[in-house]
Amino acid sequence: MTLRAWVLHVDLDQFIAAVEVLRRPELAGLPVVVGGRGDPTERGVVSTASYEARAFGVGSGMPLRTAARKCPDAVFLAVDHAAYDAASVQVMDTLRSFDVPVEVLGWDEAFLAVTTEDPVGFAQEVRAAVLERTGLHCSIGIGDNKLQAKIATDFGKPRGVFTITGETWFEQMGQRPTEALWGIGRKTAKKLAELGIATVADLAGTDTVLLADRLGPTMGPWYRRLGRGVDSSPVDATPYVARGHGRETTFQENQSDWAAVADAVRVLAGQVTRDIAAEGRAAVRVGMKLRYAPFETRTRSLTLAAPTSEEGVIAAAALELLGRFDHERAVRLVGVRAEMEPPPT
Repeated sequence: MTLRAWVLHVDLDQFIAAVEVLRRPELAGLPVVVGGRGDPTERGVVSTASYEARAFGVGSGMPLRTAARKCPDAVFLAVDHAAYDAASVQVMDTLRSFDVPVEVLGWDEAFLAVTTEDPVGFAQEVRAAVLERTGLHCSIGIGDNKLQAKIATDFGKPRGVFTITGETWFEQMGQRPTEALWGIGRKTAKKLAELGIATVADLAGTDTVLLADRLGPTMGPWYRRLGRGVDSSPVDATPYVARGHGRETTFQENQSDWAAVADAVRVLAGQVTRDIAAEGRAAVRVGMKLRYAPFETRTRSLTLAAPTSEEGVIAAAALELLGRFDHERAVRLVGVRAEMEPPPT
């Protein structure tokens, strides 16, 4: 084997559900659904589901009530962000212990830049270390770049390792739909289909000028690069710094009393203020998300006169934004977000 550079994508298997099973070993092997306050009779969505629950068609983003209909025997649990934060820190510290650049993507996934003659062997060492130190299983994708590694992970799930390279790209991906590419969602896939582009191979072979003309001078050629498995972005080990913090609440019944909505906004503003205080950074912009019944979302935001960590100022800004919405309609959900000033360099 030859020493060369690789990108590894580490993805924790059913992360949130797995953390809950670690805390409650008696749930191992049972269908577990985590979301909202853990009450499927309430409004809320699935954050994650164990593989046993997924076998019944339960998936992330699904209303809890729908999940309960699909899998009535499932164990429903409330979301516990603090527990997932702590587990994620353990995982990422384990990855960094290999003394390679680690780019954290979220709670449960990261890229590693590795130089080795045996990437599969290295990946197996990583999997074993994560399991030993955290009790959590992961899958790992290997590629020449981040795009290939990210997609390879799906082939390896669960608890596996899979490799996709430039040499094997079209063999593995050529006949798959364009939506299988990281970076192409349902809407873009539909636009591509309207151009007669159905597969990854179709996209890779489409004229760049046509794509630029139909999808934009920047995005069109970029989509073609995705189709060819090309990605030049480096693994960036710069620590993640939050730009802001947001909180939201879903009303269990559509709310037409806007005084009650305002009360909820004040509570959320207080929570957000405490979140940014923990960061030690002031808010410079306040945003609001409001979802009308049945499911129409609108957003508003404003820049503060000066950076602040005062709850009263943040709440006042949020209430001012609330006044910009249509008060003749019932509300399903409301959220408040504070964007923070950059951290000191």
